[in-house]
Amino acid sequence: MNTANKPTQPAITITRFGTLPDGRAAHLHTLANSRGATVSITNFGGIITSIIVPDREGRLDDITLGFDKLENYLAPHPYFGAIIGRYGNRIAAGKFTLDGKLHTLATNSESGGFPCALHGGHTGFDKVLWTPTPLLAPAAAGLRLHYLSKDGDEAYPGNLDTTVTYWFNDNNELRIEYLATTDKPTPVNLTNHAYFNLAGEGSGTILDHLLTLNASRFTPTDKGMIPTGQIAPVAGTPFDFTTPRAIGERVDAPHEQIIFGGGYDHNFVLDRAAPGLAKAAEVYEPKTGRVMEIFTEEPGLQFYCGNFFDGTLTGKSNRPYPRRTGFALETQHFPDSPNHPEFPSTILRPGARYQTATVHRFSAR
Repeated sequence: MNTANKPTQPAITITRFGTLPDGRAAHLHTLANSRGATVSITNFGGIITSIIVPDREGRLDDITLGFDKLENYLAPHPYFGAIIGRYGNRIAAGKFTLDGKLHTLATNSESGGFPCALHGGHTGFDKVLWTPTPLLAPAAAGLRLHYLSKDGDEAYPGNLDTTVTYWFNDNNELRIEYLATTDKPTPVNLTNHAYFNLAGEGSGTILDHLLTLNASRFTPTDKGMIPTGQIAPVAGTPFDFTTPRAIGERVDAPHEQIIFGGGYDHNFVLDRAAPGLAKAAEVYEPKTGRVMEIFTEEPGLQFYCGNFFDGTLTGKSNRPYPRRTGFALETQHFPDSPNHPEFPSTILRPGARYQTATVHRFSAR
């Protein structure tokens, strides 16, 4: 591990990342802890562009997929590292009824021949320029991002005032805090869409990663990847990760839900004893020994293993991303919740605060 430039305390470095088509500048904010690990975030889309952490030998490597140029993020990509909003995941047919009024959103995705509104629409939170504020604490560096989504933005009701704060501390923990308020009732489901390969970005498939999920149930979907409303046990199915299993062990099992998603692309219902931060997932990569633990206040977790990567995108390592070379674990409320009153509510009302946090802890063994 090279310690020549290792900071003695947390620090923030800000560099210009590129220029948007309208002439505004995007910047890259690199949060460094005193152990030499770093997380880089651009205020365009709140995108995490890199996470550099050590393996069991102390060697540093970048473990999140993405690009090193803004222009690549301006082109179509699978939401690498971005803040997702107003509504993470799918809303069936782009429609929901709230307080007796039908709202119709853009349908920007189609699975199995069924259109839906995905990840906030054509111009979701992943495609806007956030206002950044660098932060420093005794043992952490941070970045606060602010964005006002105006009433009618992507056809969602209400002015949604949103703040997302990233903290990276000396324990190699990345904490993401979400806060939002509104002046009209509106659905809100914020998350981050980082993709990981704990062996190193661009190093091959993630099929040998061992995954554990604190989830004894999941939400089955129809062919359009929209939840049916059922909450089903994972026991006896390829969705049982309650004990460590290799991602690739059953990823192509002849199971209806696996066939619908082309592999794993499903919401897991987290087992909770009480509100607050609780461990949701752990991933272990055996070659490097890297471990990622996820703690969240959210009720669900979307596990997606890069089924639709096809090698046409090339990442920071100048190596392409073929199928299943990265996985996402998105902490969230359940997909299509506005159309499922039996699910935990995603409706934020005036006078209330949407407030939630997720922590990614990186280590090695």
